[in-house]
Amino acid sequence: MELAIGTQVKQFRIKQGMTVADLAREARLSPGMLSKVENGMTSPSLATLNSLSKALNVPVTSLFRLYEEISQATFVPAGEGLDIERQGTRAGHHYKLLGHSSSQQPAVEPYIVTLTEKSDVFPLFQHPGIEFIHMLEGEVVYRHANNIYRLKPGDSLYFDSEAPHGPEELISLPIRFLTVIVGRHGIKDD
Repeated sequence: MELAIGTQVKQFRIKQGMTVADLAREARLSPGMLSKVENGMTSPSLATLNSLSKALNVPVTSLFRLYEEISQATFVPAGEGLDIERQGTRAGHHYKLLGHSSSQQPAVEPYIVTLTEKSDVFPLFQHPGIEFIHMLEGEVVYRHANNIYRLKPGDSLYFDSEAPHGPEELISLPIRFLTVIVGRHGIKDD
């Protein structure tokens, strides 16, 4: 945030044709302090921000504009995504992570999961949070705790992911589904 505020102050100062000395004098700051603010090396107090906004003749909220515009976004072109190794990978499951933000709370991880191999043994997963599955292709019998669901394209399943869950039977291959895992402290396989 300090860097965004400093960048905004500097942009306003330059746009108005002011030198560091000019703005420092108008805002009643030392040139050294103004330099630290502009370079994001200090967290300015509200009084300092108010002084700068008055000296620049801009609303104090405009000094936060760049910070508000800085947000994380992930664009993944069709058919791409980051291949992820998870517990199910050993059983012929292929995971493509479609987006992730380490600063976001709760942690949200969207995946496209592809099942291409028949297997007699399927791993059961358990992890903190909730999970949403939306079937895109194929057909699978999916277990959640003691319940069984037959999922076909267009079907969705939303559940508490702390209960054991995972594919029980692969009916029609290939199977592809979108899964979104939401957890409070990051996602872990057990």
